Amino acid sequence: MNAKKRALGKGLSALLDQSGIEPQSTYDIEKDLLPVGTIGKIPLTSIEGNPYQPRTDFDEDALQDLAASIKEQGVIQPVTVRKGQNGKFQLISGERRCKASRMAGLTEIPAYIVMATDNAMLEMAIVENIQRENLNPIEIALAYKQLIQEYELTQEMLSERLGKSRSSIANYLRLLNLPGEIQIGLRQDIISMGHARALVSIDDVMTQLEVYQDIIAQELSVRDVEEIVKSLSEPTEEDPKPTAKKTSTQISEKYQQLQTQLSDFYGSKVQLKSKAGGKGAIVINFSSKEDLERILSLIRK
Repeated sequence: MNAKKRALGKGLSALLDQSGIEPQSTYDIEKDLLPVGTIGKIPLTSIEGNPYQPRTDFDEDALQDLAASIKEQGVIQPVTVRKGQNGKFQLISGERRCKASRMAGLTEIPAYIVMATDNAMLEMAIVENIQRENLNPIEIALAYKQLIQEYELTQEMLSERLGKSRSSIANYLRLLNLPGEIQIGLRQDIISMGHARALVSIDDVMTQLEVYQDIIAQELSVRDVEEIVKSLSEPTEEDPKPTAKKTSTQISEKYQQLQTQLSDFYGSKVQLKSKAGGKGAIVINFSSKEDLERILSLIRK
């Protein structure tokens, strides 16, 4: 096994020996006062983003809360950077702290300065975020997939190095088989990991999407979805090998036209869900808080 594989999972400790490190003065680009292996304050304008950052979604409210805390108490835990060119630094970990510090009006931030290859940056960014458990399920799944491909690992090998069960890693990776619409819903916390795990068990993509829309429209619990999935797989006397059952009836042509008109009016995808007995629901999708406010303003008119 090569050295790259052996180091996997050790995170920052594999590349940063903190013994004997003392805080240094503010970084001076021209004098280069901070050598590798030290801690010091670096201008936020000198820090560039990490291209290997697995985290793509940042909760705005959580960032505001962190910014308020930083404004009051400062940055307690330094970020980690590697030296770049022309006095610049590349962020390895701590993107939330950097974003929140800028929001708080800070001009500099405490940072560990380390030597790191591209592979090491990838490893540290992924491992740190996974250990902090602040990624959404899809980001975790993509991080696992990236580590498996980058380090040529099996799921079993990855579970040993990260201290996670193989079944847990397998469950996350299976999420990547879901349709894009459902993955987005999981990213945006519209559905839970439990919902998604149940949906993965459905073989037919169209049925997955139908059940997903029912979860949203009817606020179904994970147990409800598990019961639906169970009913889809159970044979009946009339049909010993049933195909996937419809979870909702097809809407009429009249409703399809109305659905199109509503979508055009709100500038967003609108779905009408028709149920037995004349019941149903109208689902209006939105892509952000701003988009939701726009739709609500139209509804209030």
